[in-house]
Amino acid sequence: MTKKIVKTEDEWRAQLTAEEYHVTREHGTERAFTGRYHDEKRRGRYDCICCGQPLFASETKYDSGTGWPSYWAPIDDEAVVTKSDRSWFMVRTEVLCSKCDAHLGHVFPDGPAPTGQRFCMNSASLKFEPLSDDE
Repeated sequence: MTKKIVKTEDEWRAQLTAEEYHVTREHGTERAFTGRYHDEKRRGRYDCICCGQPLFASETKYDSGTGWPSYWAPIDDEAVVTKSDRSWFMVRTEVLCSKCDAHLGHVFPDGPAPTGQRFCMNSASLKFEPLSDDE
């Protein structure tokens, strides 16, 4: 079980940019094709912008054509949690960081093999850590 990170809203606001706060703490969404990682091609790892927990690896990233970084699986099933999201007059599955409850994005059942999942994430919720050529 992951130990939860709990901070006040003021602590989160002091740590995050306005956009990062809106996306991760207020369950916002960045506009399609505007995020810094939607077209990222380097090898590396995508960590939670709020707590640094490793979430996704570049090996599972693919171009979904949606304008958001998309992955077919998290690094570890315990890195993320999901819950039903009934906002915007539809039912979706929200994806949250299991360590700090940051809103990351949503997961859909229309992804590629081997999982068939599309973890459609907001760049504002992620921090990319590139791998060196010898890693």
